[in-house]
Amino acid sequence: MSKKPANPADYIAPLNMNGLQGRMLRMPAPKRHNREILMLYGHHALLERWWTLVQSYNELGAVTMPDLPGFGGMDSFEKIGRKPTIDAYADYLAAFIKLTYKRRRVTIVGISFGFVVATRMLQRYPELAKRVDFLVSIVGFMHKDDFLFTPRTRLTFRIASRFFATRPMAFLIRYCGLNSFVIRSVYSRLPAGKKRFIEVGEEEYSRMIDFDVKLWQANDVRTHWLTTSEFLNLDNCKARVNLPVWHVASKHDHYFNNMLVREHMLVVFESYEQVLTNTKAHTPSIVADRKRMLIFLPRKLRQELSRPV
Repeated sequence: MSKKPANPADYIAPLNMNGLQGRMLRMPAPKRHNREILMLYGHHALLERWWTLVQSYNELGAVTMPDLPGFGGMDSFEKIGRKPTIDAYADYLAAFIKLTYKRRRVTIVGISFGFVVATRMLQRYPELAKRVDFLVSIVGFMHKDDFLFTPRTRLTFRIASRFFATRPMAFLIRYCGLNSFVIRSVYSRLPAGKKRFIEVGEEEYSRMIDFDVKLWQANDVRTHWLTTSEFLNLDNCKARVNLPVWHVASKHDHYFNNMLVREHMLVVFESYEQVLTNTKAHTPSIVADRKRMLIFLPRKLRQELSRPV
């Protein structure tokens, strides 16, 4: 009898952190593996979005992926009177690690925005850095200058992100701009939408747009735009982290200058190892199967993570 395919719902449980309700995906380690892997998703977030990548990393150890406040359907920081700053996310992550892993060592895999949060957490809590046995960046970044934006585009985005984060505009965007009809008929035609659909063929377009509706509606609008504003002013190069970093970069990343990312990571981390992947965009399709998502677990990195902890 063939084995029934794994379902992400079987591994997702409620998460209550500091009065904020969300979810957490947890896959136990396979036999003869004791590595604990903490995976942090990116900006356009939903646990199910990274399910195929979680399955691949699970071959190397237990994988835990928690929601972040304001993303994936989790309550926003606003509920407890905090702003969604990078420092706030760093404090949240530190609390999660202390609660979940106690004194155990942990491997951190940060995807894009997730790596930004992980870096700031390690800078603010150097005692936790001592418990990290391996640090991985998947298309992560360090500094506002890493973006491939012209000065004019950067200024436009800064103004727009602050404007869209106001309460009236956030309300209007959520209930008028992010309904199913608008996303299906308008978003895919905009420049940002076209980039997201760059690897998609006709057969999977419908499935992807269905999932994209869920993604946009699961994330708090104000959190989305306020964190975007944080990116455009980011400087994670002010404090050292006594760890080496492995960086999985996208060869055709439409957001970041890989050379500048490297320079900024070398300012902060003990050493830098890069694996360049041949993706056509920042990340693969949001409905990419396990084979396509394996590009973010390249052979060289897999070999390193396969070593005994």
